[in-house]
Amino acid sequence: MAAKASYSATTRQISVTVRPTYLDEQSAPEHSHFVWAYHVLIENRGPETVQLLHRHWRITDARGQLREVRGAGVVGQQPRLEPGGSFEYTSGTPLTTPSGIMSGSYEMQNERGERFDVEIPAFSLDSPYQTVKLN
Repeated sequence: MAAKASYSATTRQISVTVRPTYLDEQSAPEHSHFVWAYHVLIENRGPETVQLLHRHWRITDARGQLREVRGAGVVGQQPRLEPGGSFEYTSGTPLTTPSGIMSGSYEMQNERGERFDVEIPAFSLDSPYQTVKLN
């Protein structure tokens, strides 16, 4: 089994790593319905406790259509990360095309009340049904 692609970014000592997986069993290519799960690991490598308040996703399909998703927390939680702490979750997204790309940010807040954005790295949503084109 091939290793899954992993995408990482670090902002202000908060590391975000994403591993997307195509879900063949939940997809219906004949109906232009393609589904991915993505596993996220958020690690606090800094000296202060932070809390994840909001998420902002930018989801772009193979036709270039952008969908934005904003909301409080992730998977119904607003996790607090102590120094050295981490939080993991899995979520998913459907597309009407066999490939796409996602990126975004988390709004964090430290114990002094300062809010800042942490980058979620851009990651590729690839299925076995996409047409490979080299640019």
